[in-house]
Amino acid sequence: MTDKPRIGYIGIGIMGQAMTLRLLDQGYRVMAWNREPARLDLVTPHGAIAAASPADVTSHSDIVLMCVLNTDAVESCVFGENGVVRTGKGGQLLIDFSTADPHRTREMAVRLRGQSGMTWVDAPVSGGPDAARHGTLTVMAGGEPDAIEAIRPLMADIAGNFTHMGPVGAGQTTKIINQTIVGTGFVVMAEALALAESAGIDAALLPECLAGGLADSSLLRRIYPQMHARAFVPPKSYARQLLKDMKALVEFADGLGLTLPAAKTATELYAAHVEAGNAMRDSASIIDRYETKTQPDH
Repeated sequence: MTDKPRIGYIGIGIMGQAMTLRLLDQGYRVMAWNREPARLDLVTPHGAIAAASPADVTSHSDIVLMCVLNTDAVESCVFGENGVVRTGKGGQLLIDFSTADPHRTREMAVRLRGQSGMTWVDAPVSGGPDAARHGTLTVMAGGEPDAIEAIRPLMADIAGNFTHMGPVGAGQTTKIINQTIVGTGFVVMAEALALAESAGIDAALLPECLAGGLADSSLLRRIYPQMHARAFVPPKSYARQLLKDMKALVEFADGLGLTLPAAKTATELYAAHVEAGNAMRDSASIIDRYETKTQPDH
């Protein structure tokens, strides 16, 4: 027997799969649901229990975790037919790892509390599926202090960096800022690589050469080599998903009366990339937008 809470997981995409496997490794009982049932085959052989609906997940769980495509998907899973709200009750927690709109997140949290008594924590993540699999994610959370304290033991098994940023919605706001850095950063890495390859230097040496300097970063150490190798299969993230996040951040900035030229340009580049048929390719494939004179054999 285990004293760990019973976990429900809604959304077995790239991140949900990795997080579910991590939780199973840590000894949690996990009941999982996904809109496309075939993806449950990625986690049920490892011990996850297949659920019939989000409501089914919720009725058998102490804490419900969710990571789905966008805000509309979040709302559907929580409030739609056979959604979380149908079986939720006071004392249960819903932790949303999705990247969603901060304002709608706050509205949904109030609605869920009013209709079921459940408490909402928005906890978008950064780090990708490898970090999710190894429990080293960066998690930026919004929620009530009591709820945050209640989930710290769980977060210790999921995240290497867990920060309470404020009330519900603060996590999503922080994720928008994170995606501003990530989305523009992917474009900067592509342009740095294009310069290096076209100029004829050994482009592979750039991360080593710049280590410890102001240009050093996780993007330079992880994404730049991936772009250099054109290692896009299997995808670690989808171009369509990063584009969705970039569009959301531009809209969010507009609502604050801000103009962000770099973010807007990066968004336009990703829009063109996705429209050219690259929606389901790795986000790092943005390098394909740049013609370089020298590219590695692959």
